[in-house]
Amino acid sequence: MNNIFHHARRGIHALDLLGLWIGLLSLRLLLAWEFGEAGFEKLHGSNWFADIQDQFPWPFELIPADLNWALATGFEVVGAIALVIGLGTRFFSASLIVLTVVAMLSVHWPESWSTLSELLKGYALTNDGFGNFKLPVIYIAMLLPLVFMGPGRLSMDTLIHRRVVKSIH
Repeated sequence: MNNIFHHARRGIHALDLLGLWIGLLSLRLLLAWEFGEAGFEKLHGSNWFADIQDQFPWPFELIPADLNWALATGFEVVGAIALVIGLGTRFFSASLIVLTVVAMLSVHWPESWSTLSELLKGYALTNDGFGNFKLPVIYIAMLLPLVFMGPGRLSMDTLIHRRVVKSIH
């Protein structure tokens, strides 16, 4: 029986170690795809932020729509590249959370709701008049481990950290 527990512990430990390489990398790559796709659509599309500028939360409502468009596009494109290579992962993950919250509040949130059950109707992928904030919530949930845990071992951040620590000793 002890032999089974020993092998189970070794297997779980191996999965933990693999997760440090693959788990966080998989989050980074999926998020990079999604944010990069949105950023490149903005890069090649026309600015529609002027139509919703008054729906942006403070302080973004005070920033001109063209600058908001440029900031969103830049953070989505550069953030996607940074996530792929794992450079500045915590900074870009936190920045993309802010961007996602702004998008959720200004575009995906229900226009009006008076009860929690009405609000929860907006936790959907389609907009049937109740908002559609499910995907932004999922993105935030996926970005949080990158903010708190970092990029994982397969990243430029880890490589730079190791070089800095090595040069100090």
